Amino acid sequence: MALGFATKAIHIGQQPDTATGSVTVPLYQTSTFAQEGIGQHHGFEYARTNNPTRAAWEKNIAALEDGTDAIAFASGMAAIDAVARLFNSGDHILLAEDMYGGTFRLFDTVFRRHGIHFDTVDMRSLDAVRASLRPTTRLLFTETPTNPLMTISDIAALAEIAHSVGALLAVDNTFASPYFQRPLSLGADIVIHSATKYLGGHSDLVHGVVVVRSAELAERLHFLQNAAGAVPGPFDCWLLLRSVKTLAVRMEQHQKNALAIAELCQEHPAVAKVYYPGLPSHPQHELARRQMSGFSGMVSIELGSRQKAEQFMAALEIITLAESLGGVESLVCHPATMTHASIPPSVREARGITEGLVRLSIGIEDTSDLLEDVRRALDRCI
Repeated sequence: MALGFATKAIHIGQQPDTATGSVTVPLYQTSTFAQEGIGQHHGFEYARTNNPTRAAWEKNIAALEDGTDAIAFASGMAAIDAVARLFNSGDHILLAEDMYGGTFRLFDTVFRRHGIHFDTVDMRSLDAVRASLRPTTRLLFTETPTNPLMTISDIAALAEIAHSVGALLAVDNTFASPYFQRPLSLGADIVIHSATKYLGGHSDLVHGVVVVRSAELAERLHFLQNAAGAVPGPFDCWLLLRSVKTLAVRMEQHQKNALAIAELCQEHPAVAKVYYPGLPSHPQHELARRQMSGFSGMVSIELGSRQKAEQFMAALEIITLAESLGGVESLVCHPATMTHASIPPSVREARGITEGLVRLSIGIEDTSDLLEDVRRALDRCI
């Protein structure tokens, strides 16, 4: 029986507990497991290696991403770190130029020292991607939509390019969530999430996860998960199992509210530019419609100056100034000084991450309240 997304989110990996009948997966808050004899156990030996609550969560998110397996980590950056560790000194990796600042920082300050070469490229341009390939290219790594400019990468086309030279394609799917986009079904080999964001959805945990199609990749990543030990605690996994049950309904409301805010900003005289792939005016709107079933809750706006950005953020009453995104509450941040501060200023400016750029994570509050909050704040910027 083929199950729909919401049904899988509620039931896959979350069958009633066989020991007690508990409908909710138990929280196995333990560091070790009793063994009946040498080599005789129930599939669990030590909690860094595996934990029943974590195993349930990994099974669930693998199903939601149409993957064969998932590997959970203590943060989104730990997940990206594990993927990078699949490669060797001398290997070359292509990164999308418009990515989270922490991803750039990891490659620039950590993996560069270990001999992994990387370049950034505008992955909207397939010709630019092809021109940037080297004989040693082993991975193409993109976000789509990207953080914070909401550009869209053609996942199927990038997968074809990567595979033509024996490389892998990894997609950070944090902004879309598996509800709106499933990169593995479009040809990607690896999907990465900062599960802190939409998968967790309540701003109460830090977590990362990698989902793959290949059993061989899964085996290598599970080895790294255990060997390096950047594993999540069982309580975070339990919270994710709880949260993902409402992912479908949350994402619909996130999108409804974000589209309303984007349309308001598009018409407001204080806004120079709106970045939201759900708007027909977005230059890659048609591509987004082809590979996504919805457009999520992230909106960025250009206000023209640092002064106006500060005026706007200070005038908001419902929307909170804070790092992160994807929670039920609406948040606003200033990428140039917050999420992308680790990128050199000249590089940020060249990519469009200006002092006047503001990123909004639109929550699931009443639409009318959010519209009034944003409208009032924008009026202060005229």
